Parts: sequence; C-alpha cells; structure tokens
Amino acid sequence: MEDLSSAVDAFAGRRLLVWGDFVADRFLHGSTTRVSREAPALVLRYEGEEVRPGGAGNAALNAAALGAQVTACGFVGDDPAGEALLEALAAAGINVENIACHRDGATPVKTRVMAGGQHTVRQQILRIDDETPWVQSAPSSVVAATIGELAAEVDGVMISDYGLGTVCAAAAREWMATTPNIPVVLDSRHRLLEFAGVTAATPNEAEAEEVVRRAFANDLGAVETAGAEITDRLGCDHLLITRGSHGMAVFSRDQNPAHLATHGTHEIADVTGAGDTVIASFTLGLAAGVEVLRAAQVANVAAGLAVLKYGTATVTTAELLGALRGA
Repeated sequence: MEDLSSAVDAFAGRRLLVWGDFVADRFLHGSTTRVSREAPALVLRYEGEEVRPGGAGNAALNAAALGAQVTACGFVGDDPAGEALLEALAAAGINVENIACHRDGATPVKTRVMAGGQHTVRQQILRIDDETPWVQSAPSSVVAATIGELAAEVDGVMISDYGLGTVCAAAAREWMATTPNIPVVLDSRHRLLEFAGVTAATPNEAEAEEVVRRAFANDLGAVETAGAEITDRLGCDHLLITRGSHGMAVFSRDQNPAHLATHGTHEIADVTGAGDTVIASFTLGLAAGVEVLRAAQVANVAAGLAVLKYGTATVTTAELLGALRGA
C-alpha cells in the first residue's frame, strides 16, 4: 500500500470544520479481585479516572492527529465535564472558539468502567450514559449563517450527529445549497436521510439496515442493494458502510461497489470511537482531493489501527504511514 502514503501526506494542513455533538467520555479505572458478599457483583478497587473527548470531539481529535487544522462547532455544558472536554480539544490544537457554553444543559457524558486483574488487560464492564439532548436555542437561519461562514473558510466539513440536538438538519440543508464546492461528510445516528445533499456518509451496518428496514445477514447482494438505495435517497455522491469484522463497502455514483476486507488482525481490543477515526480519515482524503476508493482504503487501515487501542483513541500520521508502508 505504498501508493496510499501520498494520500496521507496530503492530509497535512487541510482545514476541516467539525460540527456535531461533543461528548465527554469518562473512564473509571480499577482492579477486580473478588465478588461482593452482598450481591453477585464484582467489587472494583478504584484507581483513577480520566475524561477524553468523545462523539464529534473524538472525530476532531483524529483529524488533528492526522495533520488537519480543525475548527469545532457545537455545545458543552457549564460544568466540569465541559471544561475538561474543551481543555483536551484545545491542547490538541483544535479551535474551540465556536463551541458554545450552553448554560441551560449539561455536557453529555458516557462513563465507562474499565476493570481488570493484576495480570490481565483492563476491559469495559459497564457503560453509563448521561445524555440529555440540547434544546435548540437559535433559529435554523442563525445556525445556517454561522455554519455557512465557517464552511467558507475550510477544505471540508464533518457532521457528527449523535442525536443530541446540536445539529439542525434543516440548517445543514440550507447552507449546503449555497456552500462552496467542498466535501461534506456525514455520520448520523438515526437521521441519515434528513441530510440530503451531503457529499458522502459513513453509516455502520446497523445504521444502514435501519434506513432500509431489513437485515443484511452477511449477504453482499443485500449490502449492495441497500447501498444503492441509500445513495439514491440521500442524493450523495459516495457512501461508505462500515461492517465491523466484515470490512467496508464503498459506493459511488456510476461505479461498481467495492468491498474492502478488514485491515490487520481480527483480534479487536476495543471498537470505541472507531467510526470517528473512519470519518476523520475519509473526510481528510476527500478534502485533499484523493480519489474516493483510495480515501476509503486509507480509512479502512486507520480503523484497523484504532480498534487495537483501548478506549476512545486516535490514530496518528506516523502510525498510519507505518501501517501503509508495512502492508
């Protein structure tokens, strides 16, 4: 895959706008040595915790780790989780001036309990979600104007919609109708078809199945039929369906579908945030003018690296180039 290295080299300095739901991923770390006498439950000896940017924040971090100049747009709450999230994003060189502090809501938090024994790898044993959707505080026209102004200054846009109320689909359609000719790539949970006019979308297999209302059951024919249907209904140029251990399926108008096998080992450590790695690397590829299949191949390799890491993780340029040149 030496020829893909040039695609990654082209990522450096690309300007990306990330608009979406910024989530604080909180990790509680501890060791387990016994079962409680009070109930059939593990007793966790607390050893520390950390907060990492999740959701759109993880997508932004992955883009920055791959050399992009990233501007973030969204909300956090006026709380410690929001403060920690902003600090982590700013420390990575991400422009957070357009992440507003929403005083009428709390920062969405996903708490993952990571546990293990003295000689074992820590794994996630419990996840607690504290997510109250934001109430839209501005008319679509105001949101559209803000996003439109930011989009006019970048090479590409990522929309990371986790269904928490940050992203207004009507506003997105409004500014996409007049935005410069830049790629707009969408990752949306449950609202994919509301964003007609995006350049590309990166749903996972479950999300694609939800749109077409039928299961694929590892049938490539079913995947291809669904891909063509979604591409047509969304009006996008490209569609990348991530299929977990079955790799990816890539669709483009007037081209035959392409199926990419999973990169690397099937011994996955953690899939947390892998979709964010995919959309970041794929969007950077399109923003850099890389042909869509090559951009998807790079994203496939990046995803293969991300799932080898525990927790919400990023893939760096050096790691990605190393994997490509060693493949």
